[in-house]
Amino acid sequence: MMLRPNQRQKLDDTDDKLFYAYPRFVTHVDEGFIQQLTDLYRERLQPNTRILDMMSSWVSHLPEEMQFAHVEGHGLNAEELARNPRLDRYFVQNLNGNPQLPLPDGDFDAVLNCVSVQYIQYPEAVFSEIHRILKPGGVAIISFSNRMFFEKAIQAWREASEAARVELVKSYFASVPGFTTPEIIARKSTAPNILQWLGAPGGDPFYAVVAYKER
Repeated sequence: MMLRPNQRQKLDDTDDKLFYAYPRFVTHVDEGFIQQLTDLYRERLQPNTRILDMMSSWVSHLPEEMQFAHVEGHGLNAEELARNPRLDRYFVQNLNGNPQLPLPDGDFDAVLNCVSVQYIQYPEAVFSEIHRILKPGGVAIISFSNRMFFEKAIQAWREASEAARVELVKSYFASVPGFTTPEIIARKSTAPNILQWLGAPGGDPFYAVVAYKER
């Protein structure tokens, strides 16, 4: 296995469904991060395609002007997902309890995961599922910053530097045969750490790891 058992551990090891039982109608990153993510989606996604927004919430950050054939939402809080206007359908599932997605093989053109990869305890299984449900040539975009629910992030993520977290996500893709070499998009914060949390300009760093299912 890629991660040792201790690296998968969380400080709060209670059922994730309990932690996410109440909705949080907030954004967990700043406007600069969101704009960069939306721009990346605008660049890499195609209109009239099928999208899975994995570990989603009440907002997906998709470009407003782009229309898709279908946007499937997944998450842990049904109230948040029901509020998301971009989702055509959604389902609730704890991937740490059951990583197998109830979705057909090769059914999606893109899988998106925004600021949630740090909570996945069995990334090998989850990324295998991402590969399975993608069409050949389909894209996976994993984005993250330096924010997290610390008690729910796995040890491997909590103890890693920002650069090491990028390498960790790259290794998740590499653990599954059939993905292209991951592409890294990194725009580090220009603000001191303490000011990042106060919403200072140049605040939240933006990282994205992008790979495609080989044709």
